[in-house]
Amino acid sequence: MLRYVAVGVASNAAAYLCYVALTSFGLWPECAMTIVYLTCALLGFVANRRLTFSHKGNVTNSGMRYVMAQAVGYGLNAFLLFVFANRFGYPHMWVQAAAIVVVAPLLFLAMKFFVFPRTSR
Repeated sequence: MLRYVAVGVASNAAAYLCYVALTSFGLWPECAMTIVYLTCALLGFVANRRLTFSHKGNVTNSGMRYVMAQAVGYGLNAFLLFVFANRFGYPHMWVQAAAIVVVAPLLFLAMKFFVFPRTSR
């Protein structure tokens, strides 16, 4: 858990700063979130597989499960951004920050029990 938090805090802080930069240059929040989310998800597979969970199982199987977990995380993030920023009018930067706090623990559980389960180490 501590390794996940360390990797997660660093990557999510960098991702949020990239999100802020992209939206500051005029990119729509949904587009900025998509670019940042996909980039971090690609980098996150390697970091979480090696550093966080020391996974030695099948890369293809864990990769497919990783894509599924990230798709759910992306969907939740997009939903939160759409509903709270677009529908309720909250500032998108605050909504995105809150979405990170909501999605990250859910992804940890998905990584621990679904993507990189202990039985496949």
